[in-house]
Amino acid sequence: MSRLSIETPGHAQTVVEGLYHDVERRISASPPGLCPVDMALSFLRLCHAQTCGKCVPCRIGLGQLTSLLEQVLDSTAEPETIDLIEKTARVILDTADCAIGYEAARMVLQGVQGFRDDYLSHVESGRCLFGLNQPVPCVALCPAGVDIPGYIALVRAGRYDDAVRLIRKDNPFPTVCGYVCEHPCEARCRRRMVDDAVNICGIKRFACDHATNTTPPPCAPATGKRIAIIGGGPCGLSAAYFLALMGHSVDVYDQRPQLGGMLRYGIPDYRLPVDRLDADINFILSTGITVHTNTAIGRDIPFTEIENQYDAVYIAIGAHNDKKLGIDGESSPGVYSAVQLLRDIGEGRIPDFQNKRVCVIGGGNVSMDATRTAIRLGAQHVTCVYRRRVTDMTALAEEIEDAQSEGCQILPLQAPDHIETDENGRVTALWTRPQIISEYGADGRPRPKDAQQPRFRIPCDIVIVAIGQAIDAKPFEQVTPVVRGKIQAESDAFVPNTPHVFAGGDAVTGPATVIRAVAAGKVAAANIDQHLGFHHVITADVEIPPAHLTNSPACGRVELRNRPLAECIDNFDLVKCGMSEEEAQQETSRCLRCDHFGYGIFKGGRTSKW
Repeated sequence: MSRLSIETPGHAQTVVEGLYHDVERRISASPPGLCPVDMALSFLRLCHAQTCGKCVPCRIGLGQLTSLLEQVLDSTAEPETIDLIEKTARVILDTADCAIGYEAARMVLQGVQGFRDDYLSHVESGRCLFGLNQPVPCVALCPAGVDIPGYIALVRAGRYDDAVRLIRKDNPFPTVCGYVCEHPCEARCRRRMVDDAVNICGIKRFACDHATNTTPPPCAPATGKRIAIIGGGPCGLSAAYFLALMGHSVDVYDQRPQLGGMLRYGIPDYRLPVDRLDADINFILSTGITVHTNTAIGRDIPFTEIENQYDAVYIAIGAHNDKKLGIDGESSPGVYSAVQLLRDIGEGRIPDFQNKRVCVIGGGNVSMDATRTAIRLGAQHVTCVYRRRVTDMTALAEEIEDAQSEGCQILPLQAPDHIETDENGRVTALWTRPQIISEYGADGRPRPKDAQQPRFRIPCDIVIVAIGQAIDAKPFEQVTPVVRGKIQAESDAFVPNTPHVFAGGDAVTGPATVIRAVAAGKVAAANIDQHLGFHHVITADVEIPPAHLTNSPACGRVELRNRPLAECIDNFDLVKCGMSEEEAQQETSRCLRCDHFGYGIFKGGRTSKW
């Protein structure tokens, strides 16, 4: 008999590994609105099954916690039981021998402290407080509440005009979002329990690319009310669109020569072609909105004058100001702000990067846009410097992958120290401090700290700073409260202690995504309408095709393809290709129609109006 043998997984172990994979998929597809106590109990049982049973805290303690949580869900517990759960979890947290027991107890303790009211509700009244009015995961996670299963069913039926009309009930920028949306709706798609999330964003783009009807819905009778929208970006134009449909007279003021905000002056053409942006904007303006471009509030017109002339004012300015690094050499020739660089290109002022060595500082979507733009401007070499790991970058994974495939080098764990210049003051290099990843911070991400390594020199001719954006709130400080550069507004967008001023989007939250800006405009429109004494209803009146009764076998997800690299790096033509009709049909057939099957058919499966 041999002393050693090569271990090969048996049939049982192979099955177990497959079950682990299934559990991972189900956890990743957990929809919002689930009972948090029930979820905590389920995770606790899984953790208990993983323990070796050697130490008492795991073997006995986790079993006791499981029994106590079961009592809470069965409504047989007393209010004191919740205190006992917290005490038991703390003891296990302090005495468990390994991370399995420690983390299981920490999860229970975090839950007791985070949703204690829900525990009390289970104990006292036997019901769960936690939940959402919308049980369909993709709709619940769409900030604008777009009827996603509805328009997917319409695309499957070949009714592209109706699909876009249904989207516009909640989002007047369907084409823009089809090209650049970060698609949070796909994060908890139930299709992930079967294989992978439906490519919702790609289906939206296909519908918009094939729709032909550009006639806006009829507006309600004129109300005689005048509303000023300050900011012509996605937030302001969304509010303007819905308010115009409600019959109000709307004036949009924007400081730029053309409308669109960061959609026009911050997103490069290779991601969002200008003609596709203009298609959405022209549709919005066709409702009768009046536009005042090249008009800055505070410079050309005092805000108080606007406030006195209109029945309501909505501040929807974008985050167009850049943030500074605060390092030596930052003001040298050759140092660009990413926001200013993209804005200049949007306005036709193209800088000369031919054969230049470029360093981009930052890890968000704007830094990726600046990186890929520099490549298209003829840069010899582009390096993206980020102080955290690549996995911690806030840019979309597909944007990072595309930047790397186009030739960008990403240099993680390097914090900018200073910018080296020559005798003429021109940039010659970026010096960085190597970092080491450290403890987790309050934002849930591991923080970097200086490593015990010498500073690193990166030779370059151009430095592009892309570390964040801010709004210019100075023109509104005398009328509206501004804290840390953000206008303070309530959840309904009303600015306290003002007669009829509302604010939303980047002006209130700071830089956010396009779909969140659209959602803020929708919320503001509804509440401004109510503030003026009305209750107009927005509806699409589109009949949704019935659900198909299929067994939904596992099927691969259709991903959008990029054009060949050789065709992309020296121009700003669109990079991603849309779906073919065959691909769109296959992808729409993967939708499980959660609006009809399961819980969706009983409660809130479809919101036909708002």
